[in-house]
Amino acid sequence: MPYIQQMNASRLIDTHCHLDADEFSGIRDRVVLAALDAGIDQVIVPSVAARSFADTLAMRQRYGCLIAFGLHPLYYREHLDQHLAQLAERLAQDRPVAVGEIGLDAWQPGADMARQEVLFAEQLKLARRFDLPVILHLRRAQDRVLKYLRQIPVVGGIAHAFNGSEQQARAFIDLGFKLGFGGAMTYSGSQRIRRLAAELPFDSLVLETDAPDIRPAWATDAPNQPANLSRFAEELAQLRHISAQEVARQTRANALQALRLDENSLGRLHPAQVSP
Repeated sequence: MPYIQQMNASRLIDTHCHLDADEFSGIRDRVVLAALDAGIDQVIVPSVAARSFADTLAMRQRYGCLIAFGLHPLYYREHLDQHLAQLAERLAQDRPVAVGEIGLDAWQPGADMARQEVLFAEQLKLARRFDLPVILHLRRAQDRVLKYLRQIPVVGGIAHAFNGSEQQARAFIDLGFKLGFGGAMTYSGSQRIRRLAAELPFDSLVLETDAPDIRPAWATDAPNQPANLSRFAEELAQLRHISAQEVARQTRANALQALRLDENSLGRLHPAQVSP
């Protein structure tokens, strides 16, 4: 059946999807069509390193995705000071909607947090320079990330894959951030994340997949895909005892606010239109 675009506020926005990842090589066109058929009409694709900037940009050219440029903290060993200059050039020339994915990650034993913090601080400064929101990575580093946001304030953005405490959640909200919920919310054992998704102010939540990562409970043996977002919306609706349509409407509005967009500037995800 050919894809028919539906223009209405019940369609979903995946606020974090690494569509340019190698896991989607050879199947990317089908992944996008599946997302469209599942009711997703836009995805935000953040970069992770200077080597991926061109691939990230290609996702906008090929599918109409929204994009962000940034240097991911997990790959701090490969980020050079010159890559910050390259990032600044991309921010100036290619009109991304955010700086991301940036932040801190204290999950890996022995991680060089000092180097991560230097990179994070410099990228926050770039976000300020270009007046852009940020997409934050904050695994086991919520308080450190908050410290830098207070020192180098930005215009807000999205705290991706939020898994902190309620107090930390409200601190991010107070700084103008929306909180991303996705695959982790689908596990019955993730009680704290599910409680936060159910109880935090509804106007502070956005939906995301982090595809191909953070696989949902029903598909742990396959890469995550943006099409799963529709089931994430249903999961959130059950947790909050509301309709999936209301989840789609509110999380869409929240995403637009977080990225300082409106329906006219949002654009639409579409099937492949140019050669990769």
